[in-house]
Amino acid sequence: MNCRKKASDIPNYNVYHLSASEWLLFTAQALGISSAVTYVFYRNIFVFFLFIPFILYYPFYKKKDLIPARKRKLLLQFREGLTVLAGSLSAGYSMENALNESIRELELLYGKAGMIVREFSYMSHLVNMNIPIEKAMDEFALRSGLDDVKNFARVLRIAKRSGGEIVPIINHTAEVIGDKVQVREEILTMTAAKRFEQNIMNLIPIFIVLYIDRTSPGFFTVMYTTAAGRIVMTVSLLAYVFALRLSWNILSIEV
Repeated sequence: MNCRKKASDIPNYNVYHLSASEWLLFTAQALGISSAVTYVFYRNIFVFFLFIPFILYYPFYKKKDLIPARKRKLLLQFREGLTVLAGSLSAGYSMENALNESIRELELLYGKAGMIVREFSYMSHLVNMNIPIEKAMDEFALRSGLDDVKNFARVLRIAKRSGGEIVPIINHTAEVIGDKVQVREEILTMTAAKRFEQNIMNLIPIFIVLYIDRTSPGFFTVMYTTAAGRIVMTVSLLAYVFALRLSWNILSIEV
């Protein structure tokens, strides 16, 4: 198998391509959101057609969310890969042989389809093609778009060029990156309950409107049949969207 064929199987983590099932899922979600907004705020079928651009754009919007989610998963696997790699180096393996040994252990954790397994396997393939391991790691760092991977690649390149004690340098770097990733995961765990509360609170205004409309039929009729009512509902919708965006920004914590 040549290098070009293998490279075609390695993704650029800064770009995400939706599968057919994901397109259908997100389009269905957009249809559901548009239908709910139309019913709650307007009760007018013609307004629903105004949301067609939103329905078409929604899969692209969700694709932006899937990129950081995939990168987070890759970073967690990379942390584990560094731990295994550092263990192999401490056992006396060279950097190249430690990489091959790490692949076997990582396959037990993530399977052959695991992202870090494919990345380490591809780097091993490049090394067998007489490409220096630091260049292979640089390529991975560029495609990953992760600062931690870039920092490790930079340290590896300097350590290889300086001819210093590479084992303690790599071990220390792996420990520092692992601690940073662990702190990030702990923050996400601590805020998980708040994010769940946020999702519940986001739906409460919709449920209130539906509850009042169910228990008091005709209560909102004036809001759907008069120009002033439609203006008020439009302003309410904009305020609701602003509140949703604000709550998401508050809980979007970068480490």
